[in-house]
Amino acid sequence: MLAKEGSCGDDACPSVYLHNGALTVQAQEVGTDGLANVVSGERAVTISIDVVRRALAAYDAGGYS
Repeated sequence: MLAKEGSCGDDACPSVYLHNGALTVQAQEVGTDGLANVVSGERAVTISIDVVRRALAAYDAGGYS
């Protein structure tokens, strides 16, 4: 895990992971109406910009295992 939403404590919450060499996002699924190029098997999720920024900062700093 690179970063997670800070307000949720130890409960399940929006998070960003480094998984198999790529960023994986865990978050609430949302509808895909209005999104371009969504193909079968893909889902859309919502995550805060702050969590994404912290995840990228952790990745850039090597703060992951």
